[in-house]
Amino acid sequence: MKTIMIGLDIAKTVFQVHGIDEAGKVVHRRRLRRSQLEAFFAGLAPAVIGMEACGTAHHWARLLQSLGHEVRLMAPAYVKPYVKRNKTDGRDAEAICEAMQRPTMHFVAVKSVEQQAVTGLHRARALLVRQRTMTANQLRGLLAEFGVVAPQGTRGLRRLIEELPHASAVPPLMVEVLVRVARQWQSFDADIEALDRRIVAAARDNEAARRLMEIPGVGPIGASAILATVGDARQFRSGRGLAAWLGLTPRQNNSGNKRRSGGISKQGERHIRTLLILGASAHLRHEPHRKVRDPWLTGLMARRPVKVAAVARAAKTARIIWALLVKGERYRAPARRAA
Repeated sequence: MKTIMIGLDIAKTVFQVHGIDEAGKVVHRRRLRRSQLEAFFAGLAPAVIGMEACGTAHHWARLLQSLGHEVRLMAPAYVKPYVKRNKTDGRDAEAICEAMQRPTMHFVAVKSVEQQAVTGLHRARALLVRQRTMTANQLRGLLAEFGVVAPQGTRGLRRLIEELPHASAVPPLMVEVLVRVARQWQSFDADIEALDRRIVAAARDNEAARRLMEIPGVGPIGASAILATVGDARQFRSGRGLAAWLGLTPRQNNSGNKRRSGGISKQGERHIRTLLILGASAHLRHEPHRKVRDPWLTGLMARRPVKVAAVARAAKTARIIWALLVKGERYRAPARRAA
């Protein structure tokens, strides 16, 4: 009998294979080196291969698809309940093979090379933003020890850096150190601006990204990140499915007839969730000053705190994004009323 189901536990250099035939009998249970993996699967008849959606999974999925196999990626958290007793590579591969056969299992779409390139661009930008923030906080904190402070924001920090070489309250030794720190901050800032220009240019050349940018609170960076990460929005059955994947839906704790909803789950894609909440916060900040307002948003802000309203607006934005991507339509603003 030919192999029809294979669980593949991937790693950096050692891979574990667990394959079964049509009757469920184990026909493959072996370890492979990285150099042996492609040749092994090239010699097999087309099969269904399951893997955990972790590091390098999309690369191997594309390679196996090019060899004629069907690949199913699953979240590692969904595979863990099928691991028997102590964890080993063999039991991990067996658990993957078992989990991929479940009819209710949720699978992850395989990303293309272009999608992963854009996703990597956003990850690199996020790293630089964190490093820039850490450097700025370090610079402000050290200068505050000598009584030198500046207003919040980038403008205040730039003025602080300009006046740093002439700060009489700071010892010369500390000035030399802080100048190096300030130079590092300027380097991070320049690199982030360069990446931003690249992301904005790519988003403006993409028709789907231009449609997403018509939604209030969604800019070029958010539209680019959404398209690169979500891929085909049809993998979600509804807009709420996308919002739940982003961790923007309430956490449930139900038992019997008792239903309890908590705060948002914060599970799933953190980067896009952050971008949507930041965009919603910016939109809410300007809403009270508009001559014509959104009735839904006005009522929400009247009965809920600002941060709660921002999260609710972000969840609604996720639903709108799903509708635009699936139906191919443009954003239509809701009926507004005069302030």
